[in-house]
Amino acid sequence: MSKRALLVIDMLNDFVLEGAPLEVPSTRKVMPAIKREIDRAHKEGEPVIYVCDSHEPNDSEFQRFRWPVHAVKGTGGAQVVDELKPSKDDIIIEKTTYSGFYKTKLDNTLKTLGIDTLRLTGCVTHICVMFTASDAVLRGYNIEVVKDAVAGLSDEDHEAALRIMKDVLGAQIL
Repeated sequence: MSKRALLVIDMLNDFVLEGAPLEVPSTRKVMPAIKREIDRAHKEGEPVIYVCDSHEPNDSEFQRFRWPVHAVKGTGGAQVVDELKPSKDDIIIEKTTYSGFYKTKLDNTLKTLGIDTLRLTGCVTHICVMFTASDAVLRGYNIEVVKDAVAGLSDEDHEAALRIMKDVLGAQIL
């Protein structure tokens, strides 16, 4: 029998709020679906893990990938949006790049909890969601992507990422 955890990826003020430095407008449309998934996971006793960008002010990612300064540790922009705030029992994993696994405690946390299946929600479908999914598959996890609970920068990139996660990574698209 599989044991699943819900991942909520980068639903932070600096991605979600109107006028934010790295605003992804479609994140606001998927918030009700993410909230539904959080409520379902809590009800079913599944861990809810928030995987959150958390950068230093001079993070090289801002130069290397030409992203605007965003999700700086300790700022309001790095906080989960109010509508999806973690509960006291939820887990927060900070990350400094696209994958939730790269130089984080995510893998150890999942192993400690006995998790073998990850249900992915959040943003951005073709960046942080897809790179987290890829690293998860390479570590032996099963992946479920909740289609109405992930947001892309464009419809084209969103659909391409869903197709790649399904056809290349073997993710189940729900």
